[in-house]
Amino acid sequence: MLRVVKILLVLALLAGAALFAGHRYWESRLAAPIAVDEPTLYEVPRGAGYNRVVADLAERGVIADVWAFRLLTRLEPEAVPSLRAGEYMLEPGMSGREMIALLGSDRVVTYPLTIPEGWTFRQMRDLLEAAPKLETRTEGLSDEEVMALLDREGVHPEGWFFPDTYRYHKGVSDLEILGQALSRMERILEEVWASRVDDLTIETPYEALIMASLIERETGAPEERREIAGVFKRRMERGMRLQTDPTVIYGMGERYEGRITRADLREATPYNTYVIDGMPPTPIAMPGRASLEAAVDPLPGETLYFVSRGDGTHHFSRTLREHNNAVNRYIRNRQ
Repeated sequence: MLRVVKILLVLALLAGAALFAGHRYWESRLAAPIAVDEPTLYEVPRGAGYNRVVADLAERGVIADVWAFRLLTRLEPEAVPSLRAGEYMLEPGMSGREMIALLGSDRVVTYPLTIPEGWTFRQMRDLLEAAPKLETRTEGLSDEEVMALLDREGVHPEGWFFPDTYRYHKGVSDLEILGQALSRMERILEEVWASRVDDLTIETPYEALIMASLIERETGAPEERREIAGVFKRRMERGMRLQTDPTVIYGMGERYEGRITRADLREATPYNTYVIDGMPPTPIAMPGRASLEAAVDPLPGETLYFVSRGDGTHHFSRTLREHNNAVNRYIRNRQ
């Protein structure tokens, strides 16, 4: 009887040792690096289950021991996450376990989309339509239809989308990016308007948005924004027309080909500030925060005119004579 017990004990020890060795081998297969030599994009299809993804990875040669990954669901089900549809970047040296954890995380591959300050809504829509892997839901729709989808029916779209870099992943739609940019502009405009100075010629947040768009299109030099805002404020206080070329260009629409003529300056459009009094009826571009802040805090002073120096900055003048001399110096001589 004692001999039988010894035999059974030996067999149990051997079985335990074999099981331990097998478990260690299984663990080693999950800990082994996946077979990628460089960062490799992998997409988990929508609705794909764990076994299907494991089989697909094996077919692509990323993993070799399918049995080890399937056994994981039995021995450690808590280690198998619910896989999330999307694109993931598989990295060299990543273990099988790390890869499975990645495919169940929110670390999907994202893409940047930069909307420059001073762009128009039309330019933004063109950019969205060309963005890689961005789902298009607004193609072929009018601007009015797009704004209705954003719950802003009847709102003119120009100026209402904050220019910045947005990140998206495959499956995100252009409408979602538009919604983010719209919400940011509304929030920032509210913040900026709350910090306005008292003696403004503009009376509403929307007028501040219009003014900011004029400032944005006039200069890219940070130090000039408040001074340009000051010029516009003083001209409006004195009943002078703003006479800013970007409004002429905006009013010309697709007819603009890089040059403004005298006839263009005289053309009566709703946006031509050489013809109309005050500001145009809507923004003419998407202003950044700095231009919004300048619009509600103009620089005090006496200047009433400015002209481009041709290097991205402007010469500011107090009198028409000084301005005409500057025009001769910077524009006519250059021509």
